[in-house]
Amino acid sequence: MRSTVVRLPETDTGGPSLRRAVDIVFSLTGLLVLLPALLAFALLIRLVDGPPVLFSQLRVGTGGRLFRLWKFRTMRVVADDLSPRVTAEGDSRVTRLGGFLRRYKIDEFPQLWNVILGQMSLVGPRPEVPEYVEPEDPVWAELLRSGPGLTDFATLVYRHEESVLAMAADPERAYVESVLPHKLRLDREYLRQQTPWTDLKLIILTLRHSFSSAPVNEETIRRQIFGGDRWKPSGPFLIMSRPSAKRKLTK
Repeated sequence: MRSTVVRLPETDTGGPSLRRAVDIVFSLTGLLVLLPALLAFALLIRLVDGPPVLFSQLRVGTGGRLFRLWKFRTMRVVADDLSPRVTAEGDSRVTRLGGFLRRYKIDEFPQLWNVILGQMSLVGPRPEVPEYVEPEDPVWAELLRSGPGLTDFATLVYRHEESVLAMAADPERAYVESVLPHKLRLDREYLRQQTPWTDLKLIILTLRHSFSSAPVNEETIRRQIFGGDRWKPSGPFLIMSRPSAKRKLTK
């Protein structure tokens, strides 16, 4: 795993785009609408788990540039930086309140600020930590040029990622060797068919699934976004199980 990121060649974006304008309008609207809830959750975290309320982490953004991604803090404060980079269901670092926030993706709400700053879009591949990024790889290079987002195709397919990783003996290894490569393929597939209409459908599906504990099927999500049956399910985790699932991962 690498700790630094090689910057990709700069590309001309042609100035402010319609997509950027949509990102700003929707993000500002979202922050204004959610402001009372955001303040309430911030106060709750402060009272129940203590400070700090927010958690930040360096992620790899457009062109390989690093930026600081923001979340509501859901884990206990630890002194070292040697803990696993991934979180599986039942992780002792996650607080009781943090588990609730993570279950409904409420901890991700502060990233609307990242969108306003231009570091992320509403729709795009989820940004990874530098240790997991291989900028020289053609797939990574393509995704890094597109820029990260709040939600993407892989986010929906891996709605219950933490419960999937909990089935592995080594969650971080399972993520790096199985989950992440599958996510990259899903992201690349989406980018090659992306339209404003697919973006809208993806956002609606994300909101719907964020408040549901139902299993998520890759083929169903693909059909809902793209329509038809042009694509076959792929990857190690075709059906994401509920947290109570008893299946085990095998190497």
